[in-house]
Amino acid sequence: MINETMVEVKGLVKRYGSFVAVKGVDFQVKKGEVFGLLGPNGAGKTTTIEMLVGLRKPDEGTAILAGFDVRKEVNKVKEVIGVQLQSTSLFELLKVDEILRLYASFYPSHVNIDGLINDMLLTEKSKARIKGLSGGQKQRLAIALALIHDPNIVFLDEPTTGLDPQARRTLWDIVLRLKEQGKTIILSTHYMDEAHVLCDRIGIMDQGELIALDTPTNLVKNLQSTSTIEFHLNNPPEQDWFTKMNGVKKVSMKDTFIQLYTDDLQIALTSLIQLSTEHNLEIEDLQTRQATLEDVFIHMTGRSIRES
Repeated sequence: MINETMVEVKGLVKRYGSFVAVKGVDFQVKKGEVFGLLGPNGAGKTTTIEMLVGLRKPDEGTAILAGFDVRKEVNKVKEVIGVQLQSTSLFELLKVDEILRLYASFYPSHVNIDGLINDMLLTEKSKARIKGLSGGQKQRLAIALALIHDPNIVFLDEPTTGLDPQARRTLWDIVLRLKEQGKTIILSTHYMDEAHVLCDRIGIMDQGELIALDTPTNLVKNLQSTSTIEFHLNNPPEQDWFTKMNGVKKVSMKDTFIQLYTDDLQIALTSLIQLSTEHNLEIEDLQTRQATLEDVFIHMTGRSIRES
């Protein structure tokens, strides 16, 4: 079915005593879509995923996965999902092909194991013990284990955290291939570039709430600022000083680091240089760039995702 809804989440809430970790989250994910949950550590992304896969019971709300209710039909849900958690404990002394065959034995049917090993770029390591694998290889093995029974929906929780740039790119390629195969993917990350490259739509989470949901392009476009000017100033003036500049839509200041958001880069730059000359301000490390998802997060929360 075209645009078939595979995941429907309504009013999902999780409390720990007086602390509310997830505050009434709502979203849908269509078949074949890569849906990203983007936000800083502690935003509620992992807790949301753990509720969706049956590891934590929601205190309020509903979640339907491939037609099955997470709260009432958790065993049915587990048949149609594959999960790679943020931390995966593996049997370190088993070999790669051994653990895959072990996991395959848990299901009535499974995919071709040799083919899966090849897809995860682990062919040369198929007879190697898990304890000798690199971080990237272990992550690819964790994803292989999540795919062993050919699930409809795949959950990837911070799949590239702690990996070097090359290993991250390899994981990205694997995720994009899974999308080509028609898998529905829910991916959590705090990496802006990762979300932008991989996700069809993104839900930005902060402090347990879903504060924005759209395509990466539309989220950036809604800033109404196509460019960012970044620079340092020793003893910078008050923020209002910058907001009055021509062409500047929004200002972000952190100590001596200043970011100006604009939809007319030339006018904003000209105004900045003119005013800094008039007031004897010494601008350092000036650079300009296109607006990104990081800027969306700053615009909505007043802080960088890396500071959270």
